[in-house]
Amino acid sequence: MKKIITLFAALLAAAALFAQTPDEIIARMDQETDRFGPEGFSMYFELKIPILGTAGTTVTMLGDKYKMVTDVKGNSLMHWTDGQSEWGYDSGKKEVVITTAKPSEESQAENNVKMLKGVTDGYDVKIKKETDEAWYLVCTKSRTNPNKDDPKKMELTISKSTYLPISVKSSLKGVTLTMRDFAIGATEADVTFNPADFPGVQIIDKR
Repeated sequence: MKKIITLFAALLAAAALFAQTPDEIIARMDQETDRFGPEGFSMYFELKIPILGTAGTTVTMLGDKYKMVTDVKGNSLMHWTDGQSEWGYDSGKKEVVITTAKPSEESQAENNVKMLKGVTDGYDVKIKKETDEAWYLVCTKSRTNPNKDDPKKMELTISKSTYLPISVKSSLKGVTLTMRDFAIGATEADVTFNPADFPGVQIIDKR
């Protein structure tokens, strides 16, 4: 019996060595999301608004280029940019409008990345639960956080296999924001407008 108790204690001690704190988990997540820039990435951005319903956008980025796809009541809206020009497609109008990009304005995609980077700054983070696949963290706004626009609470789920976020969910003034389905890796074709993909669509160049 003593040998069994000793073995059990040793196993507990070994498990403690591999246990990770919320700060360690988030630091590793930040390391992985640093790859978003050079390798590109994709994610799904969902906004749930009372009465109006839910709108979702898929964002794919690679360097200065990005593509956004939004489906609204059966109508597909797509937007591309390479930092110099922008392409906007509306399936309802069956047209693509090309305009000159405004480099001084940050894209929604870039804003999304900034929201993810340092997402727990100003929050007290605790592990709510964990499974073999993920950590489930609860982020509560710190009393010392002066930003009135920060939500009081966020739910952050991080993959144990990749250390990438599985989802980030928060609510503010009745609006629920969820970012999920993060994946590293994008190609030029993923973020570049190709007229061959839109046969029969009118292309209007306003540059």
